[in-house]
Amino acid sequence: MANMIEVEKLSKAFGDAPAVKSVSFTVQKSELLAIVGPSGCGKSTLLRCLNGLEEFDAGRLCLDGVVLDRATESYATFHHTAHLLRQKVGMVFQSFNLFPHLTALQNAMLAPMVVKKSPKGHARESAEKYLTKVGLADRMHYYPSQLSGGQQQRAAIARALTMSPAVMLYDEPTSALDPTLVREVLQIMRQLHEEGMTQLVVTHEMRFAADAADRVMMLDAGEVAACHGAREFFQHTEDPRITSFLGHFAGTLA
Repeated sequence: MANMIEVEKLSKAFGDAPAVKSVSFTVQKSELLAIVGPSGCGKSTLLRCLNGLEEFDAGRLCLDGVVLDRATESYATFHHTAHLLRQKVGMVFQSFNLFPHLTALQNAMLAPMVVKKSPKGHARESAEKYLTKVGLADRMHYYPSQLSGGQQQRAAIARALTMSPAVMLYDEPTSALDPTLVREVLQIMRQLHEEGMTQLVVTHEMRFAADAADRVMMLDAGEVAACHGAREFFQHTEDPRITSFLGHFAGTLA
């Protein structure tokens, strides 16, 4: 199967502090890759580099045919290409980032109208389709303050889907949710996986990673410490870095 994402020796530092160190990996089309690791290990920074939100310092990224290469591109060219890249990627953050003065429907309509110049009628049709898909058909005209945290995150996922992305990126999408609301968001991600959407999920939900991911990649101090099929990762007891990390989640994996 063809690779949707290819990352080669990608590095990013903030001043003298390296955040991502020469990271290389690939993601196949329709794959769900869970990215795990201790806090501060570079997971979120890596995700932002993949979306062109962070200008990485070295390395090469190819996402659905769009190539960002620090060795060959000027500053202006890099930022132009990063803009093209962002049009292929849907991003869901820890906080929902919905506009509070717009309804769920209006939030989902906005990006296609502004970025892709979609006609209002087409944008509305797409927004209604994806809000229904994530189970919010009866909440389209609600404002974010009238929605639960889980509903707000599902609205954020619908908003990302209206851009018809090739890849969905999630930065700990359930970390701000009450535990009772986590399941409904993860279920949407499972459904998208079954439908063939390529997804990268930075998560601390180890049970979800074990049950739903195709592969699990662990970062440690900005480097790839391990990358295995999900079943192999959670049974990889001979790697002390993995066993030490998973020891913090023993209760949830029992």
